[in-house]
Amino acid sequence: MTVSGDLPSPAVMTSVSTPPLLTGERAVVVLFIACIMFSLPPSLLLPGGFLSFLSFFALCVEIRGESSGSLSYLKTRPGASSGILLGAVTLPALMLSRLIQLSRALSLDEIELREVDYLQMQYWAASVSCFAVLIFLSSVIWAAPGSSRSHSRRVLISAKFIIGCIVLIAAFYNISPNGMSTTTKLMWVLFHGLATVKLMLHLLETFPSCSSIGETLLVTAGLVLYFGDISACTIAKLHGYWSSSELAFVQNGTRKNEISTVIQGLLLGLLLFPVAFKFLLHALDSFPSVTSSGTMIQNERRRSLIFFVSFGLIMFVVMPLWMQFVQDFQKHPLLWVVDFVFSEPAKRLSLCIYWVCLIYVSVRRFYYISKNSKTERILLRKYYHLMAVSMFVPAVIFQPKFLDLAFGAALAVFLTLEIIRVWRIWPLGQLVHQFMNAFTDHRDSELLIVRQDIHFSLLLGCALPIWLSSGYNDRPLAPFAGILSLGIGDTMASMVGHKYGVLRWSKTGKKTIEGTAAGITSVLAACSVLLPVLASTGYIFTQHWLHLFLAVIVSGLLEAYTAQLDNAFIPLVFYSLLCL
Repeated sequence: MTVSGDLPSPAVMTSVSTPPLLTGERAVVVLFIACIMFSLPPSLLLPGGFLSFLSFFALCVEIRGESSGSLSYLKTRPGASSGILLGAVTLPALMLSRLIQLSRALSLDEIELREVDYLQMQYWAASVSCFAVLIFLSSVIWAAPGSSRSHSRRVLISAKFIIGCIVLIAAFYNISPNGMSTTTKLMWVLFHGLATVKLMLHLLETFPSCSSIGETLLVTAGLVLYFGDISACTIAKLHGYWSSSELAFVQNGTRKNEISTVIQGLLLGLLLFPVAFKFLLHALDSFPSVTSSGTMIQNERRRSLIFFVSFGLIMFVVMPLWMQFVQDFQKHPLLWVVDFVFSEPAKRLSLCIYWVCLIYVSVRRFYYISKNSKTERILLRKYYHLMAVSMFVPAVIFQPKFLDLAFGAALAVFLTLEIIRVWRIWPLGQLVHQFMNAFTDHRDSELLIVRQDIHFSLLLGCALPIWLSSGYNDRPLAPFAGILSLGIGDTMASMVGHKYGVLRWSKTGKKTIEGTAAGITSVLAACSVLLPVLASTGYIFTQHWLHLFLAVIVSGLLEAYTAQLDNAFIPLVFYSLLCL
């Protein structure tokens, strides 16, 4: 700290405030994008060109933001890099990889053109969402808060954001040949961008110090795209109220099976429920009350009663009505789920019993170890990764549709428990909070445990590649992307690196070369064992071993270098590379 009037020398200022331009994480992301660019067919050169531009723009924003420190007011996770580049390219790159995969199917007449058109629309929605956030962040960097002209600079931020959106609209208009429907497409894409910026700022303010910018960008862009898909399903059922030509892009590709509709309904209800419950609590707090100890207990139990009644109303009445509307179930969706489970009772009920027994034994054992052992929590958390492998691999091979539904049910349970924990709902709130704290580390927040390995990140990391592969899939290893990268690669890298690691990738990091080598080797070994098993069940391996080797190396290097939420980013990157 300098005395007033004294300034450090330029050399000192440069060494302290300027981070390195080339980091390991940035190099891995560039390699990831390059792999996708080299796999592009001629029909996807335009989306590929925009992804390249988006990557360069994100790199510039990340470098400028970290060097200037002007994004510190966004209240991101302390000690973590911004992750803007990785967060901005992951979802668009994933969509582009799926487009490359579907283009192969289209050339073989295995899918219809409208499926490719709808996925391409989702690609542009994801890209515009990330592009809108980058425009907003660049505007914030350019007009740093706290200056004497903060008001005028905020006006300039808004103006620059609007101008950027207008330029994007004009560019998108030029590439679309469909007259009247173009306006609807532009409004649809622009809505995704504006909603992503708004939701991102809301999450950073509501859950301060819980995530980096890149992590928040990935979550918000994914949520907005998910809600956009739900809206498309609903609009597709209401298309008779509008001209079908204006909503042709919505009607294309929105046909879903019953399992996808049930999962969407469950998650939609759980994501909307906190908003409704918060409104009810505000209405309850508006009435005057006496703050005695007995009254506080009564208020807590009344609050709990309101929670469970409203939860049951939304999840068992409102959302099933939406499911029946969009899918035309012949019976109540929950009854359909029961019939689906009992359609193959020997296999599916046996699998359920196996899961319940494994979860009970594992959780009971690991929780005891966490309380009575000196085993480090990072290793204890990796045991759950191994448990995920033993749970999910048999189901992916022999009961993939049932696993899709089981993942949705498990995620619904975890979301419910997290809502109960955050709101401290009697009588389970405190118990759930104490249990979750047994597995947290320095990266978790007291307010929101998003990194819990037995919670959202591990479950979503394993589930998303399986859900994304529910349609056409000519890469049999793609559904296993989360299980292989997290359950095997990440686990072996952590265990070997912790016990035998000597050579570190960087002076400040904890990841070791030995751990990364162990992770890459273990994934390749698991693939060599898994492929003959898949071949015996009818799957055909159509991917070259060189491409598989490159995908494993890139995802392994990303695990070594990234400071972001690896349980979210690594499976998506690995899945994207496996689709090529």
